Amino acid sequence: MPEYRVNVLDQQGDVIGRVRYNQDLDYWDGRNWTCGSTGRHEGIAKLKDGQFVIIRGTQWQGERDTAEIITAEEALNKILKSGNSDLLKLTKFQSLKELFTEVDSLEEE
Repeated sequence: MPEYRVNVLDQQGDVIGRVRYNQDLDYWDGRNWTCGSTGRHEGIAKLKDGQFVIIRGTQWQGERDTAEIITAEEALNKILKSGNSDLLKLTKFQSLKELFTEVDSLEEE
């Protein structure tokens, strides 16, 4: 079975790339895997040029899955909010791990 890919859109709505669909930012709420909204899911990816992409999936009829570019800070925030900090161990997210280390070291002693 071929992998499912999602179009990455720029701010004008033009397709600038495609990424493999994933739900890596979902968490278990006790009943379902979710990103915090019923029938919706979120994933994260990184393009070859180093840009981060948020993937928004939907189970709602008539809606389509989307993906868009986000900043490194937004990507880190999404990962931390999801509770899936193990993503920071992946090589492709090494720069986010470094960013987290910088932010974490700013904490007052």
